[in-house]
Amino acid sequence: MKSSKEILDSEFLDLRSKLLDLAASLDRIDRAEGSIAGDERMQLLAAGIAIIAKDDPDRAHQIQHLFSREFDPQWKQKFNMPTRN
Repeated sequence: MKSSKEILDSEFLDLRSKLLDLAASLDRIDRAEGSIAGDERMQLLAAGIAIIAKDDPDRAHQIQHLFSREFDPQWKQKFNMPTRN
């Protein structure tokens, strides 16, 4: 098993790149015309960033839950999916 330092050494540049990409996307949204005030997606992104900023070992799980729908046993009917016989 790799040590935390070995993982950081191998993934640092990729993580840095992803952070820069996220910041650039948010900057483009801020500079663009129009208003997104009240857009739930921005609230979700802000909540995701807050989760990432915490020192918590299950951040990926929290992010996945944040962006997931609650399970609905009727999902196939709602999305008109064929069922197996």
